[in-house]
Formats: sequence, structure tokens, C-alpha cells
Amino acid sequence: MADSTPLSGLLANKRGLIVGVANKNSIAWAIAQKLADAGMELAFTYQGDALKGRVEKTVAGLGDNVPLYELDVQNDEQIEQVFRDLGERWGRLDFLLHSVAYAPKESFTNPFVETTREAYLTAHDVSAYSLVALSRAAAPLMTEGGSIIAMSYYAAEKVVVGYNLMGVAKASLEASVKYLAANLGEKNIRVNAISAGALNTLAARGIPQFRDLLKYATDRSPLGRPIEMEEVGSTGLFLASDLSSGITGEIMYVDAGVNIMAQ
Repeated sequence: MADSTPLSGLLANKRGLIVGVANKNSIAWAIAQKLADAGMELAFTYQGDALKGRVEKTVAGLGDNVPLYELDVQNDEQIEQVFRDLGERWGRLDFLLHSVAYAPKESFTNPFVETTREAYLTAHDVSAYSLVALSRAAAPLMTEGGSIIAMSYYAAEKVVVGYNLMGVAKASLEASVKYLAANLGEKNIRVNAISAGALNTLAARGIPQFRDLLKYATDRSPLGRPIEMEEVGSTGLFLASDLSSGITGEIMYVDAGVNIMAQ
């Protein structure tokens, strides 16, 4: 995937793991493309055989030997195995993208007060704790420092109708980003989150009010438009590179300014 821009060698000799690619319309893939164009060597994970083929098809354009690892972020043994394999393959790691989130379907339609204990624990385990577990496993491989990015959303800060439990899980994720940044800074590992605006991804389409959220983002944006996937990808490139060497523990909004507007 050649790129003739001045950034084409920005991440040369860097290696990164992408967790959360679903298809070519996913935010994780938009970021991965930018990283690959800048020279980073990438590995990807998939959850179960049902998704393996989809991920293989998505990353096929990056070459014939792109490493793929099965990973269920609720399985500690699989997490340990993935990073053990990466250590044997590469020796070190420079970058980790966490783009994983899940809450039971009914949590988006039922009032938040009706959230069950099981749903609450599941959403936080998959959407927030997994960042802690992956960061802990990645840190020993980041022997020359590194960058970790998580994906968040404005509902972590303000109530967004219909986002419900996922908004609370994203708030936990953002707090985890800050605590991880404090813990890992001494190893020169930076931890940040991108809070992306409404985008037409597979995950977003599972939210019943998604069309309303997209219209709201367009109507309220100072730029008068929703964001584009490539803009999130470019921010991921910035945070993965040494251009952002002084930035850690931050929640970086890429939402065309929607978050600055009063309701």
C-alpha cells in the first residue's frame, strides 16, 4: 500500500497490533491503513472463526503474510498467547490499537435504570477492562517506548439518548486511559483515546437512534458536517507517531467540533 506523501516513512521500522477490525468500514481499519501507508508493520486479531474470513479479506491488500491472531478479549489465556507470539515474531512492539466495545442489544433500547448486573459487567469487561488487560500484556514488548490508542465517544461525558450502558462503559474506558497513562509513562508508553463523532460503522448501525445521532452531529457541528473516516485515521497516525511524543492521557475529539457546543 504505497503512499507518495511526505508521511510515507514516518512509521518505518515500527510494529503495531490492531485489535478490533470488523470490515473495511470500521474505524480500526481506517487507522490501520494510515499506519501502513506510513510504513508500520501490522498484525491483526479476530474473534472466532466466524470473523476470521472477514478480517482476512479486509487486510488482504496489505500483503500475503500479515499476521492474524485469534483473540477474545475476555480470555486471558488468549491475550497472553497473542503477545507471546508477537514477542517471538517481532521481539518488540511499538503500537497497540484497542477498538473493541460491546453491550447487549437490549441495553440500547431499555432505559439505563433497567440495566442488569450481567449486562453491566459484560459491557465493562469487553469495552473497558480489555484495554487494561491488553496494555498490561503489551507493555513488556514496548522496550523502546510506545503508543496505545483506545476508541471512545462523546457519550462518555454527556448523556446521549439511546447510548445508555455503552456511554457508561466508555466513561470507564476514558478513566482507564488516564490511569494507564500515569502507570506506563515511566516506560515512555503513551496512552490516549480518540473520541470520534458519529460514523456509519457496523457497530454504530446497531444503535437504534444512530440516524438521529448522525443528523445531530451534522446540525450541531461548527464545520456544518459530520466527520469522515479518514479524519479519524489521520488522528490515529498522529498519536501513533513521534509527532505526538508529548501527549498522553488525553481524550482527543475528532467530531468536527460537536463536543464544544452547548445543547
